[in-house]
Amino acid sequence: MNAPRTRVQRRPVHGLLLLDKPLGVSSNNALQKAKFLLRAEKAGHTGTLDPLASGVLPLCFGAATKFSQIHLDADKVYEAVALMGQTTTTGDAEGEILSDRDATFDAQDLARVALAFTGEVQQVPPMHSALKKDGKALYEYAREGIEVERQARSVTIRSLALQEVPAQKGRRCVRMWVECSKGTYIRTLAEDIGAALGCGAHLIALRRTRSGPFMASDCVSLEQLESMDEGQRHAQLRAVDALLHDHHSISLTPHESGRFLSGLRRRGDWADCNQVAVYGQEPHSLLGTAHVKAGELIPTRLLSPLEIKSLLENPA
Repeated sequence: MNAPRTRVQRRPVHGLLLLDKPLGVSSNNALQKAKFLLRAEKAGHTGTLDPLASGVLPLCFGAATKFSQIHLDADKVYEAVALMGQTTTTGDAEGEILSDRDATFDAQDLARVALAFTGEVQQVPPMHSALKKDGKALYEYAREGIEVERQARSVTIRSLALQEVPAQKGRRCVRMWVECSKGTYIRTLAEDIGAALGCGAHLIALRRTRSGPFMASDCVSLEQLESMDEGQRHAQLRAVDALLHDHHSISLTPHESGRFLSGLRRRGDWADCNQVAVYGQEPHSLLGTAHVKAGELIPTRLLSPLEIKSLLENPA
């Protein structure tokens, strides 16, 4: 007879956890595991990372979930390896081989292609992606053997370096270092580079090494979290406003704080600014985000009084 499951007593947890997601684990499963280990009431992530990819996955807890969209828009940096000469149905090693040909490029070809794919490029999202059409993820259509029309989207490759590395499975391989805007599919980039070289390619390794300002060296692994006691796990959390690192700060008096939290615009001697983190002075606490236009502080995203109280009682 199975022993009864122990019910986890959830608690208010607020902050940002920088997780080094392992291979073979979905972003949601990694989130749920971290949420369980921290006994957190509320959690969310800042955009998915493929199960076949590892690396930086910022996780938001409690009040931090209010600002997860901000980080979703951040630039990312990836290190990947493409196997040249073969294309697959999924653009990675999980798919069935579609084409197989010789790869005859040289270092000059790699330099030429890297330059061609730097800057604003058009990408057609892969069928094996979480992008939705008519409320259904593309990968669900793909599993049913259905291919739907996708519109090309503009993304920005801020920097791209390509270098041949030792062969795998008897095939030439190219390592890719990519700094890119949100919404960039590295699998698609690898396929497009293979097509430009005239041989085709698919991805065999992918790691996110930076997300916004957060580096892989800043992260903790699930294994490390599991080995820690509760206090040590909590110590891994960064403050909620770590997500607002590039925001200008404005502090309000208690009277003005209350009016701001009710959604009212405040007028003051402030320069125009698109990204503002707003704090209360007494006690010092994050109230939300705003923007300033023509001397008006206009609320964008507000914490509730209950969230602020909990944040003060349970700081990261």
